[in-house]
Amino acid sequence: MRNLKLLKSLRRSELQGPGSPQCFYVRADTGSLLIASQYSITEYDPRTGQVVSEASLTADSFLPEDGSGVVVGLQDLAELESACLATASGDVVLFNLNTCQLECVGSVDSGLTSMSWSPDEELVILTTGQETIIMMTKDFEPITEVGIHQDDFGEGKFITVGWGKKETQFHGSEGKQAAQKKIQPTVAWDDRRPRVTWRGDGQLFAVSAICPQTGARKVRVWNREGVLQATSEPINGLEQALCWKPSGSLIASTQRHPNKHSVVFMEKNGLLHGDFTLPFSKDQAKVKELLWNSDSTVLAVWLEDMAAGEDGQLWTVGNYHWYLKQSLDFGRDPQKAPVCVCWDPERPLQLHVVSRSWTSITYDWGWMTERSPGLDATDNANVAVIDGEKILVTSFRQCVVPPPMSSFELQLTSPVNQVTFLCRPQGTNQVAAFTANGQISIYSQGRLTKLAECFGLPSKMSGIYLIILAALLDDPLALRQLLWLEDELFVGVSSGLLPTSSTLQMLRPVQDATDTLGVRAAVEVDGVVVSVVHCSQTGTVALQLEDGQIRKLPSVEDWRDSSGCRINFPVPCIQTALCSISGEECLLGLTDRSHLYAGDTEVLSQHPDTSNLFSGRRIPTGLLENMHISVCCSSCRLQAALASDGSQNDETLRRVERGSRIVTVVPQDTRVILQMPRGNLETVHHRALVLAQLRTWLDSLRFRDAFECMRRLRINLNLIYDHSPKVFLEKIQTFITQLNSINQINLFLTELKEEDTTSSMYPRPESSSIQHQPSSGQKKVDVVCDALRNAMESMDPNKFCLSILTAHVKKTVPELEIALQKVHELRENPPEAPGAVSAEEALKYLLFLVNVNDLYEHSLGTYDFDLVLMVAEKSQKDPKEYLPFLNMLKSLEPNYQRYTIDKHLKRYKKALLHLSKCGEEHFGEALQLVKEQKLYSEALKLYATDSVHYKALNCAYAEHLVEHQQAEQAGLLLWRCGEPVRALQAFAGSSSWRNAICVAQQIPLPPDQLALLARDLAEKLTEQRRYADAALLLDQYAKDCEEAILALITGAVWEEALRLIYMHNRQDITETNLKPALIEGKNAIDNMVIPHKTYCLSSAVNTQTVFLEAQVATFTRHRTRLAVVREQKEKAKLDMLDCPDAELYSEASSVMTGSKYSQSNSRISSRSSKNRRKAERKKLSLKEGSPMEDRALMYALGEMITSVDKMRVHNLLKALVLFQFDKQAAKLQLSYEEALQMMEAAVPEVWPESLQNSQLTGPNSTANSIMASYQQQQRPAASQQGQYNV
Repeated sequence: MRNLKLLKSLRRSELQGPGSPQCFYVRADTGSLLIASQYSITEYDPRTGQVVSEASLTADSFLPEDGSGVVVGLQDLAELESACLATASGDVVLFNLNTCQLECVGSVDSGLTSMSWSPDEELVILTTGQETIIMMTKDFEPITEVGIHQDDFGEGKFITVGWGKKETQFHGSEGKQAAQKKIQPTVAWDDRRPRVTWRGDGQLFAVSAICPQTGARKVRVWNREGVLQATSEPINGLEQALCWKPSGSLIASTQRHPNKHSVVFMEKNGLLHGDFTLPFSKDQAKVKELLWNSDSTVLAVWLEDMAAGEDGQLWTVGNYHWYLKQSLDFGRDPQKAPVCVCWDPERPLQLHVVSRSWTSITYDWGWMTERSPGLDATDNANVAVIDGEKILVTSFRQCVVPPPMSSFELQLTSPVNQVTFLCRPQGTNQVAAFTANGQISIYSQGRLTKLAECFGLPSKMSGIYLIILAALLDDPLALRQLLWLEDELFVGVSSGLLPTSSTLQMLRPVQDATDTLGVRAAVEVDGVVVSVVHCSQTGTVALQLEDGQIRKLPSVEDWRDSSGCRINFPVPCIQTALCSISGEECLLGLTDRSHLYAGDTEVLSQHPDTSNLFSGRRIPTGLLENMHISVCCSSCRLQAALASDGSQNDETLRRVERGSRIVTVVPQDTRVILQMPRGNLETVHHRALVLAQLRTWLDSLRFRDAFECMRRLRINLNLIYDHSPKVFLEKIQTFITQLNSINQINLFLTELKEEDTTSSMYPRPESSSIQHQPSSGQKKVDVVCDALRNAMESMDPNKFCLSILTAHVKKTVPELEIALQKVHELRENPPEAPGAVSAEEALKYLLFLVNVNDLYEHSLGTYDFDLVLMVAEKSQKDPKEYLPFLNMLKSLEPNYQRYTIDKHLKRYKKALLHLSKCGEEHFGEALQLVKEQKLYSEALKLYATDSVHYKALNCAYAEHLVEHQQAEQAGLLLWRCGEPVRALQAFAGSSSWRNAICVAQQIPLPPDQLALLARDLAEKLTEQRRYADAALLLDQYAKDCEEAILALITGAVWEEALRLIYMHNRQDITETNLKPALIEGKNAIDNMVIPHKTYCLSSAVNTQTVFLEAQVATFTRHRTRLAVVREQKEKAKLDMLDCPDAELYSEASSVMTGSKYSQSNSRISSRSSKNRRKAERKKLSLKEGSPMEDRALMYALGEMITSVDKMRVHNLLKALVLFQFDKQAAKLQLSYEEALQMMEAAVPEVWPESLQNSQLTGPNSTANSIMASYQQQQRPAASQQGQYNV
């Protein structure tokens, strides 16, 4: 749905020469023109107006001096830096562009009729006057010479399968006479010269020549070796024009029918494949040439209208429909008529024309979608498509009509070249068309009744206006970039007084002539204007020059930003748009390479887009792979928004089909119209537009519009509340009033979730303020449900009955009892209001929301049997199932009845409460319930502390605690309820020796039994390595000081042992037990964990020294091995990067590793913590070459540091010094200090800074892997802290 819009035109008339141009070619490297006449060859640069080089063709007798010579072909040879031309007399001449020398490289006696070079300039085809084809190399060495007219069809001859002759086949409406028709000879004005055209890849070429037998043209296709491939079928009226589409699919030519004139297409096998009709009658025009542009998107038709003179037409195709996009009327003056037309080989939309008077004109077009520029809801999102004398208008606000169809057709009397919509707000549905005959046709509601739906506002101007502009008489398309600014003001661009300048023409109606537009003002611009844009928000008009400079009207001053700096595009942009972002005007531009610029800053180059402005938001429109839509508060954030790749919840990015184009965006709506590469249209509701529009509606309290849009596009309805919780709660009655639908309110309630959608699903824009949730302490769902329920109850409780029930049911803790009670009230007191909901309807609705069994149980939990029966009757339950049970319940005592119901519903706490009120005869049942459901704490609250039942519950609770290894708590319960003997057993079993001694003395126990109890407790404490407590029991209660001292020596409690020795005057124990323990190493150290080896006696000097030496040696060995392993892994990593397929291996290995690790950890996660730790240790193997050897070594080193830190050398050193073992103390202290220093120095090497700061989390991490990494990082820090503490 794009049109061709003329960006600029360059007209040069400085070049003058003898004769008239006959051939010309565009040099791809310099852009200059090679023009050959019957006298000379000239290289001319139209940009500077200078002749670069020139040579006479008559001086060396290549052409006759009388001007009768003809140049039949001209080609630029970039590799040879020469131009090759062929003359009708048979000479092939090379023109050296550097020395301006002419050289004849060959001659054909019979003369030449055409010359055509292959696209790669490796081969040249010459057609001779003897109707032969000569194929030569680029060095002009002949390859082959064959006749043009061949009797054979070619190598691609069709296979006959015996379906009969052509005369007997079906011929449609023409009947069998069609087979008898004779081929008519070609028209009289045909120049009868062969035409040669190459396919884009240079593998095939086609030749159109007049058949000697029939006198009609026939097309033959040859391959690169000069072998005939196919011959076209006989085609009546086939004309001379021939051009092969560069993409290689079709060969274009023209054909005259009895009633029409068509452009036809042939395949490489010579069969016709499609056509389109030219807008002329049979003999009104003759087609001179057909020319495809370099990217096969535009077909130029150069023709001569018998009545109007020379014309040029540009045709494009979409959805198998051919559109006439541009018409160039050169008039009837022979001197202005073009003699040569050629597309630029490098710029697909640049056309060069040379007239008979040596005037050169260069036209540059660009693709543009003409859409109405409105920003409000009155704009119908009109898109106008030019199709010859028709304008196809589609109003996308009302409907999406796929091209080539449209909502409306505007029929004009002359081909349309430009379309523009009125820029005035509230009037953007009015359209103006500029036709090839220099008229502007304006359409509005008053002009055309059938367009009333499309053009809604009357216009002050209506009708057809003739433009009075002198430039229109000299040059077709002299007025370009037409812009309808105001009701009676048009702005156009024409060529300036100088080739490098432009003139802005301000067109207004002439006072004396009502149907004429005249130039009221002309503004000269120093530079060639290529685009004019208007901002409807600010009224600013901006111009872009061909070098990217930006000017602002009306003073044509430089464009400057808010800081006063000049802003220009770094490169020229094909499409431009002017918008306002937060009050700051921003000019956007899109290049032909799909680079998007905001002023002088490139904001997007990865994803090609185009632009359409609406509501202060800019959507670029063009070729798409990813569609970015940004809602920015300032232009400085635009680049970051568009350049981001998009996260999972990024609303600005949407994947679309490659090659899609944005046609338009419906203003104040959520629709984006895309055109796919095949031409069909698709409507996309882009998430960014949807959310932006929803936020606008919610800010303006248009809840209904927002709700309907969210429901239609499946947007989570929680956004209505999450967008602005405070405003929603304040305007909740407005929300209910606008929706005014029970079903919609219920739908909103049922979708409520605790999740804040503005922080997860639909993140807020950076510019918006964060709306915090109300800090009432309640959950979001409860807050909304309560607020809606209160509002509906205050407005009309009968009307909103079902919604009120929904609000009760959808709370985080469903209030089913309250909902059922409301239904019961409806049944008892039916409302008399019209349209009120009955109890049956309400109950049926509740059954739709809640499972029938859950509702039945909740109704049973209300102890209201009428309500239970009402629910049961509406359910699918069999009365035989529930009636006996209900009858049984009715016969019970009220408290026992409620106990039975609660126990049935598994509400055991309530059941226990009701059962406790049933009397002493049911205490056994209550005690059994307490034991089964472990309701001991709840049961103790229900009975008096001095009752027998309370004591029984205490004893039962104590037994339960003993079974669960909580004997100390059981002992406390037994002690408080007067069971000291059982309490003593519990305390003794739990090693709670202080409580046990207290109970024993309360009983009281005899002294001998108390001493025996103390010895038993001391033995248990010794097993638990609680030597100080064991020594206290032995000393104070068993009266055995020697055993107490020995226990302290065993536990290495040296100072306490010395105190008891001197208190009981037992210095003999010092010599017999204490000193040997210090030196000989016969005492055990408690809480010592030594990996790899086990030491039972390690608290003395010898044992400690040996242990330290072993730890240092193992630490050194592991540290050295760790350095080797890390070096090997780093080398393997570098070798992988040097591999050619390193990226593939890296991705594959990472995926495999992640999958395996995830699966392994998911299996381990179901195990117990002990088994998990065991499995983790199995993976950390110290075996050389294991996959995780480095981690295992780090783990082992950390364990060694921890074990050294736990060594109790402080007290040992003090004891050694006390008993004058100075040498042993010094040796131990030195060994310990050396070990600490060595380990401290190794910490940065074992745990480098990069490893400690590495990320623990990631997409392939699990709970186990994160914990393992965390522990690995924590061990070094803990070890260092322990060392400093020592």
